[in-house]
Amino acid sequence: MTYLLALDQGTSSSRSIVFDRDGHVVAMAQREFRQIYPQPGWVEHDPRDLWTTQLETAREALAQAGLKASDIRAVGITNQRETTLLWNRRTGAPVYNAIVWQDRRAEAACAELRERGLSDTVLQKTGLRIDAYFSGTKLQWMLDHVPGARAQAERGELAFGTVDSWLIWQLTGGARHVTDISNASRTMLFNVHSQRWDDELLALLNIPPSLMPETLPSSAHFGDIQAEWLGSPLAIGGVAGDQQSALFGQACFSAGMAKNTYGTGCFMLMHTGERFQTSQNGLITTAAAQPPGPQQYALEGSVFIGGAVVQWLRDGLRAIESSSEVQALAESVPDAGGVVLVPAFTGLGAPYWQADARGSINGLTRGTTMAHIARAALESIAFQSAALLDAMSRDAIAAGGVPVSELRVDGGACVNDLLMQFQADLLGIPVVRPAVIETTALGAAYLAGLHSGLYAGLDELSRQWRAERTFHPTLSRERAAEKMAQWEHAVRMTTAA
Repeated sequence: MTYLLALDQGTSSSRSIVFDRDGHVVAMAQREFRQIYPQPGWVEHDPRDLWTTQLETAREALAQAGLKASDIRAVGITNQRETTLLWNRRTGAPVYNAIVWQDRRAEAACAELRERGLSDTVLQKTGLRIDAYFSGTKLQWMLDHVPGARAQAERGELAFGTVDSWLIWQLTGGARHVTDISNASRTMLFNVHSQRWDDELLALLNIPPSLMPETLPSSAHFGDIQAEWLGSPLAIGGVAGDQQSALFGQACFSAGMAKNTYGTGCFMLMHTGERFQTSQNGLITTAAAQPPGPQQYALEGSVFIGGAVVQWLRDGLRAIESSSEVQALAESVPDAGGVVLVPAFTGLGAPYWQADARGSINGLTRGTTMAHIARAALESIAFQSAALLDAMSRDAIAAGGVPVSELRVDGGACVNDLLMQFQADLLGIPVVRPAVIETTALGAAYLAGLHSGLYAGLDELSRQWRAERTFHPTLSRERAAEKMAQWEHAVRMTTAA
């Protein structure tokens, strides 16, 4: 029993991956599911879609690998974070669609909290800014707007959870209502110092404490999957939010190490060790995934629209038929021709935090082609990430550390060589792509492997990490600075509108 199964429930698809002991992918299955947009700025998922696609891919991955559930040592779960679910404890039925992390409907509630002068209270307790991105005000919206929900919640009939909690509830037949510290730290309701749900924050949002799941370290026994789902019982030994899981999968276990995940959004995390450090440059502080022991923290910057800009080229503009075509289209022109695309489709995240910003394309001329727009779309991912790393390095220096010296990358869009080279050029440091880019799922597998005793400790996992390719900067720092200045100008034009 040296195989690990990782369930990776993402924003646009559910995936399951079987890893061997060395962290190599043995089998993988993936299914996309429906995105629901009830009105501008609102994004929802059907909770049943999350569950059924995840279960189907788990079965498919085991079948592809030629393995039975009894061959699996343990299961790890990683998930899209902040996405908020509410369900009936007796029936397990959701009372509303899942409100996705990208959803902005709770911005008015957040503005009211900020106007009441509560920003510093929330920051000091949670490490987070008051923003509709996080789960707390999404849950508050459900209780206030779903008929009967608040009365049911006050009677103790409902359960709240992020996606990990929802999957564990289903997998264990309702036996376990639980989450891990990394997911809990994304709710705006969890005190990262006491590692408990915060009574003051729950009261501020009028959320009954009975809704909240039990919290555990990221490597722990979260329950047992019922035999009916995969053929025999399986222990869930690791759970982490996708970005903390990717940091773990990248073997960024010590302060100063950083990774960037290029998924639907872009998420850059820098490990800060046991030090809770608040950012002076628009970042947030989050709990890192970890085995039991002293709490580990990370600074994080979140870009709301990363790889999703390629989906927009495909589905919105119909400029390409599949996402894999974008690199060839972008490389058909030598540069973006002065075009700068700011993909603020759902506002701008860190380090700008402009909730009301909307997307823009600047620098269009009569000679602009779809290829220029495609290149500008790809470059927008790197520009936003470069702004994050600059903020992160300033925070590191202010805390007596040193700037990030290399960036480890993962996620679907990191396979794009054009994007990775442009990223290195902007940053002026090496960008390192690992041999296994499925580091989000790998992190969850490693956490489960640690709890099950498959691995002796973090040193063993560090030795397993391997680079596949390193992209070295080729652009002069002066030219890189000019390009960043063009980007910042386009952001100012976007936010001024």
